[in-house]
Amino acid sequence: MRILGIAALGVMLGSCASVTRGTTENIAISSTPSGAEAVISGLEIPTTCTTPCAIVAKRSADISITFQKEGYESQTVQLTKEIPATGAAGFAGNIVAGGLVGMGVDAVTGAALDHKPNPVIVTMQPSQPAARARPAAPKKPRPPAADNAGS
Repeated sequence: MRILGIAALGVMLGSCASVTRGTTENIAISSTPSGAEAVISGLEIPTTCTTPCAIVAKRSADISITFQKEGYESQTVQLTKEIPATGAAGFAGNIVAGGLVGMGVDAVTGAALDHKPNPVIVTMQPSQPAARARPAAPKKPRPPAADNAGS
């Protein structure tokens, strides 16, 4: 009975980062100028928002955000995943309480990870106007070549 109690406690306390930090995070998204369409890929449901906005994403998701606005160059930002100090502490807490089960849960859910950059901020660049084809200038007729014969 005692072993069963210890195992149950281990499962309840396991995955410390999952418990203390959760498996999702808020990601703030903004652009200069504001009002750009942000297309977020890597989420379970394809998502689009107008900047400034925020999304909730799984910590384990591979996310990229493409910014689009008429008159500006499109930009894509690939987010990376890093283990911050708080995530490492939660993951390390598994040694005390959760053991391998907790470490496994944290690893699968990505609970120890944070997306970077967060917030995602871009400065959009104006697009270059397309070069318009200009009509060629009319060629001036050449004067007839002088004949040097006859000296």
